[in-house]
Amino acid sequence: MCFNEKDMWQKRTEVLIGKENLDKLKNSHITVVGLGGVGGYVAVLLARAGIENFTLIDFDKVEETNLNRQIIATQSTLGMPKTEALSNLLKSINPSVKLTLINERLTTNNLEKLINKNADYVIDAIDSVKDKTDLCDYCYKNSIKIISSMGTGNRFSVPEYQVMDIYKTENDGLAKAMRKNLKARGVKKLKVVATKSMAIKSDGVVGSISYHPCACACVICGEVVKNLIK
Repeated sequence: MCFNEKDMWQKRTEVLIGKENLDKLKNSHITVVGLGGVGGYVAVLLARAGIENFTLIDFDKVEETNLNRQIIATQSTLGMPKTEALSNLLKSINPSVKLTLINERLTTNNLEKLINKNADYVIDAIDSVKDKTDLCDYCYKNSIKIISSMGTGNRFSVPEYQVMDIYKTENDGLAKAMRKNLKARGVKKLKVVATKSMAIKSDGVVGSISYHPCACACVICGEVVKNLIK
């Protein structure tokens, strides 16, 4: 097996999955909506796996409260648009990445404009139930592959995230709200990554810890890569 100097960083991935599959990943296009705790890790992990084409969507800026769990949050990125912070990180890993940055909130009104129907996969890492529902509904009705992250907050146990259908989720307030909304819209299935572990009850502010969002992101990435190269 021969590697040119430019591709040496991908050597261990190619040993594992082969050049043909590595090329499939390289040529795939992934849209990530929501670049916080889960979404930021998803983009970084997929870029390290060899994917080079991304559309990154988020309207928010990096805040101090993000430092405990978001891969893009450092002292040097505070106040920076999340799209820009993630772009800089991805390019520092692989300068060949091709990025479309959309510093805009996804809504019902701009869904069709922002979501490329030719994307190989859409990753939903949105916090807002309404925006999340709109995106998942749109992808379902337009036959766009999507995987959606459910709740990672108010938990600090050893993470146990699984790929499942939205209607099989348990002990997850976000998933419960999504089930109700999607059922009302006639969405019969949605691939999600969720945990059935019990969340800790909190008043108002949702608690979070470093390892739960990235654990969820790892499972999402494993499912996406498996589907892209199968």
